Amino acid sequence: MLAAIGKHIPPPAGAKSPALWGTRAHIAELFRPHASSIMSEQRTFTFRYRSPEHWLTAFKIHYRPLLAAFAALDAAARAELERDLMRLISQLNYSGNGSMVVASEYLEIVITRR
Repeated sequence: MLAAIGKHIPPPAGAKSPALWGTRAHIAELFRPHASSIMSEQRTFTFRYRSPEHWLTAFKIHYRPLLAAFAALDAAARAELERDLMRLISQLNYSGNGSMVVASEYLEIVITRR
């Protein structure tokens, strides 16, 4: 989803990708000097919404990167971003009944401070 947003609104100059927070190497680089242990496990969260449109409405209101992107774009660019996001969800959605069910992997991190 961040790639779809980035196609329409480039990240600020010098900004590091938020996707780095999902890598063990980045977490170790940031926290190893201050941690007695770092445990991580790949997990899956399943997003479930009444429909892809319901998901988009909720994310346009509550997901800050998407909220900011839509606010920064003119009407034509907002429509194009919306089409790109709906295309992405249609590729990932496996509900088969008009609702939206999309699995999303994340990295669960537990850090114990020294």
